[in-house]
Amino acid sequence: MAFPGSYNFSYYRGDRYEFVIRPKTANGGAFDLTGYSANFTVANARGEGKTQYEMQAVVDGSADTVTCTILPGAGEALTAGSYVYDVQIDSGATLVYTLLTGTVTVTDDITGADDS
Repeated sequence: MAFPGSYNFSYYRGDRYEFVIRPKTANGGAFDLTGYSANFTVANARGEGKTQYEMQAVVDGSADTVTCTILPGAGEALTAGSYVYDVQIDSGATLVYTLLTGTVTVTDDITGADDS
């Protein structure tokens, strides 16, 4: 496996944002996700002392995909600026793999933004 991959994206605060990961084995076949759970974490920095925001990550073992979603309510916790993130899968044993990492650039919204 050649994990983690890299994907940088922009997020408009308060919107729903979704992407799907289809991990592959070293020979290019689908990685069997049966029995795995996933975590999609956005943070203000890497390493110790960071503030983390847990987003939604859903594993579909029959399709061998991980769907990552920033829901509007969770996205409201992010203020305008730059963040880092990663997506990990975990078998509940000793198998933990980081599938994807990158940066998220958050832009404040206009409609619904609190001006107080």
